[in-house]
Amino acid sequence: MKRTCIVVFTLSMLLGGCSSQDSTESNEASIVGSDKDAQGCIGSAGYSWCARTEKCERSWELAKQGGFENTPGNFEKYCGK
Repeated sequence: MKRTCIVVFTLSMLLGGCSSQDSTESNEASIVGSDKDAQGCIGSAGYSWCARTEKCERSWELAKQGGFENTPGNFEKYCGK
């Protein structure tokens, strides 16, 4: 009985090690903040590239600062493409 428990425990540790490698790889791909675009802006944090300011901006912060309503269209008009 004791030997069976040791074998089962050892096998579960070996199999668990394999599955944790896979989950580590998938976790790295889904880490918040790892979704940088071509300009380096982190979309999951609300940042988009603004050509006018030449930096990553949050639309709602830029709208408040620039004195315009926070809409996608206004952000595009202000920042350009």
